[in-house]
Parts: sequence; structure tokens; C-alpha cells
Amino acid sequence: MKVDVTYEKPQVIQALRYHFIKKTEIRLMLILVNVFALFSAVMFAVKLITPLPFLMSSFLWLVMMVAFWFWLPELIYRKSRTFRDRFKVRIEDQHMFIDTEKGTRSWAWREFSTYFESPGFFHLYFDSRSFFLLPKDCFEDPDEMNEARKLMRARITGK
Repeated sequence: MKVDVTYEKPQVIQALRYHFIKKTEIRLMLILVNVFALFSAVMFAVKLITPLPFLMSSFLWLVMMVAFWFWLPELIYRKSRTFRDRFKVRIEDQHMFIDTEKGTRSWAWREFSTYFESPGFFHLYFDSRSFFLLPKDCFEDPDEMNEARKLMRARITGK
């Protein structure tokens, strides 16, 4: 099957947020900072600490949320030319091809280590840091998308 791929910035930013939140170390860090912020709020409320630790934990929480929700996705979007290009993706039984004006690139399905789905994208990972986003809205009908999903499930073994 062949699909035309274009990216829309708001959708890509949201997909990058899913990428970050899915990472175990980031999720753990967010949980710990939230627990610390709640703990300091309770301690402040019962007057066991001064306002400074409470304000510091609130500031740390705010900085982390801004970093993971706004700054990092925006930075990656700006650095990657792929999100501004238009290209065709051919999905075949053994390979996935990307056809651009500059040429063709192919990957055997075994080159992908894992994949997962977010509401708008298939996230195809080569390793923990390198991935390819395939928009779901590039498929013309749900049957094509289901066929691609089945192929990814069968061929990408690390899910």
C-alpha cells in the first residue's frame, strides 16, 4: 500500500509528548516530582516547613511540566526537517519505503525495535531515541490502516 505523508505541527507536537511520557525514566521523574510537590504542600499546610521548600518544589514541578509539555517537543519539531517535508510511504510485506524528491530510503521491518500507537500516529522505533512517526490520517480508509497495523504487529517483534 502507498500513502502520502504530510505532518501538521499540532499533531506532531502531541505525538512527541506521547513519546516523552512513554519513556519510563521521564514518567518516574514526573511521579517523584509530583509526590515531592504534594508532600511539601502538606508539610507547608500543617506549618512544618517554611514557604521556601514549598515554593522550590512548585517551581521544580512547573519547570518540568513546561520542559516536557512545551519546550522539548517544540525543539525536536524545529530541528527535524522530516516534519516539514511531504513524501510517500510504501508499506510492503518485508519493507517500508520512503520516497522523497531526493530519493528513496527503505527499512526492513526487523530494523524497527518496537512500535506503539498514539491517537494520531504509529510510532516506529529503531532504538530508544530514534523513531519514525507515521500519521494515521494519511491512510485513506480504516481498512488500509488496519492492514498496516496488522503488518506492524506481525513484523515488529519488540512490541
